[in-house]
Amino acid sequence: MTWIITKYFITAAIVVAVSELAKRSDRLGALLAALPLVTLLVLIWLHVEKQPVEKITNHAWYTFWYVVPTLPMFLLFPKLFHHFGFWPALALSAVITILCFAGFALLVKPFGIRLL
Repeated sequence: MTWIITKYFITAAIVVAVSELAKRSDRLGALLAALPLVTLLVLIWLHVEKQPVEKITNHAWYTFWYVVPTLPMFLLFPKLFHHFGFWPALALSAVITILCFAGFALLVKPFGIRLL
């Protein structure tokens, strides 16, 4: 139980640190947020918890493929925010991401990459 609490604390501390940094510097906050910190933490946690190599490498492999269809959201959100406000822009961004993900999954399926 102590290990799970430690994992939560470290992971939450990083998220809070990134959000606090973003308040002070748009660019530095975005740079830190763009780093795959969550993925790195997951890889570390999986390794420390002695998960099989296959499990760890599959996580990294699929993370790459799941990130690609999320990228349009970062381009569209600022424009949506200006037109509709924060919450509608966030909701529309989520819908756009789901649609991009579904389309991307169909696009890469013939290449043997199964995302769904």
